[in-house]
Amino acid sequence: MQLHDLRPAEGSTKARKRIGRGNSSGHGTTAGRGTKGQLSRSGGGKGAGFEGGQQPLAMRLPKLPGFINHNRVEYVPVNVDRLEQIFADGDVVDCDSLVAKGVIKHDYIPVKVLGNGELTKKLTVKVDKVSASAQAKIEAAGGKVEPAC
Repeated sequence: MQLHDLRPAEGSTKARKRIGRGNSSGHGTTAGRGTKGQLSRSGGGKGAGFEGGQQPLAMRLPKLPGFINHNRVEYVPVNVDRLEQIFADGDVVDCDSLVAKGVIKHDYIPVKVLGNGELTKKLTVKVDKVSASAQAKIEAAGGKVEPAC
């Protein structure tokens, strides 16, 4: 047996329907589309996603994922161990001094001091927010926390 001798089993295949190839084929003239109407025309039909005039699902869903709270305030985190490295004993830590030392880029972005690390220096902290653990460490070192200007 050679490759050219291989044939499908008798009756297992069927010739495809040749549409629009004359009336003698049985599928001429209207090519099985019927006489008139939207579906008989070339390019006819409503396309994927059409729901009979109802707003399609793709348009009912939001364009981007998630929810954005436009009133959310993003704080720049600064840990007390960073304050320990950069500031001297008795210094005042505020937005201007943090910008001057290169800890934060801009003075108009709110800052929150977090309690990661140890603090031994007496500092006066005047920032937007201070975590409870950071406040405890600052006060334990002899410093104080004041509200931002």
